[in-house]
Amino acid sequence: MKKTYPALYAAKATPSLLDVPERTCLMVDGSGDPSGDHYRAVVEGLYGVAYAIRAELKPVLTYSVAPLEGLWEGTPDDRAAMRWTMCIPQPARVTSETAARAVHAVRGKKPGANVDGIRLAPLAGGEAAQILHTGPYDEEPATVETLLKFVADQGLTVAGRHHEIYLSVPGRTAPEKMRTIIRYPVASR
Repeated sequence: MKKTYPALYAAKATPSLLDVPERTCLMVDGSGDPSGDHYRAVVEGLYGVAYAIRAELKPVLTYSVAPLEGLWEGTPDDRAAMRWTMCIPQPARVTSETAARAVHAVRGKKPGANVDGIRLAPLAGGEAAQILHTGPYDEEPATVETLLKFVADQGLTVAGRHHEIYLSVPGRTAPEKMRTIIRYPVASR
């Protein structure tokens, strides 16, 4: 995905506009605190399915699994009430049948992973504004404020959910070095 759509993974610390194409993704919806056990099990299941698909396609297609993305609703002040859709973009060759086989395989091999509700679906595209946040997740509000001011200054309005692309892996990257793209779909006022 990074080679096919380099602009989608190359945000800078200053806001910019870009046209995001529709992409096919593995997706799963959920709610609750993203630092909780349920969220971790769902993300583990999503990654498990993504890697199972890659293994099935390996004889004819070699690729890296794309970064995890999240669409969020709610406020950090009430993490338990947050609603989210986590996604991992997939190559065009992946079908619903491929995804169903991978879900079945992961369900049998990884009992701690939650694969319930994982589906292959399109992630809508369109005009968006984005910015790169470097640092811990709890410091994102200042970056979001910068992005929203940019959106307003362009005469645009936010037209969808808060979207994050995780370029770093928590636990493997120091919090101050974490890199997250923050993106909002936008429309004319």
